[in-house]
Amino acid sequence: MYKHKKHLFFDLDHTLWDFDKNSGFAFDTIFKNHKLKISVQEFLKIYMPRNQYYWKLYQVNKISHEDLRYYRLKDVFDALKFDISEDLIHQLSEDYITYLPEYNHLFDGAIELLEYLKPNYILHIITNGFSQVQDKKLTNSNIGHYFETITNSEMAGQKKPNPIIFEYALRVANASKEDSIMIGDSFEADVLGALDFGMDAIYFNEGKIKVNHDVFQVSHLLELKNIL
Repeated sequence: MYKHKKHLFFDLDHTLWDFDKNSGFAFDTIFKNHKLKISVQEFLKIYMPRNQYYWKLYQVNKISHEDLRYYRLKDVFDALKFDISEDLIHQLSEDYITYLPEYNHLFDGAIELLEYLKPNYILHIITNGFSQVQDKKLTNSNIGHYFETITNSEMAGQKKPNPIIFEYALRVANASKEDSIMIGDSFEADVLGALDFGMDAIYFNEGKIKVNHDVFQVSHLLELKNIL
């Protein structure tokens, strides 16, 4: 279906790089370092949806990245009724950014897929993540060499789904809308962002979330081999 495409643009977190699993390992290390008696599993149950909530606000410029980093933690401690100082929350936030990219679990099939695609397509990353952290993730997980260009929101001055970041990424990649496709897990940021920009998109829908939109979906990365 999409074999005529030349440029494939991937999201990173929750698409290739397993954000949830790596977050669990990072928080486990941080809590042990600070001797905090908190169940990582109970923490993550609250943290994951709160993190997504604040990222959606960040994507549309309703909060700063400093507030994103702080409140996604504060909300969890409040919900758990865990007594913790504001200073320590800020320290944990910094520790999280330090430790998170040290864990390098990828989604099942990620390397096999990239090996399959590399000879036939030019591969790129478009991420809303912070360059300092995303660059480490790509390097430490040993997948950075698969990609010709890496576009993040700090470079482009805007975040997905804003069309400016897609325009920036295509310009850097010397690609056109017609020969490009976006692949990502966020229906709003990756899929609708690309489609509204005029670029095809594939929804990596691991959780098989029902969406009222006629867009091609896969729930496992290796399913992309059937169409690319």
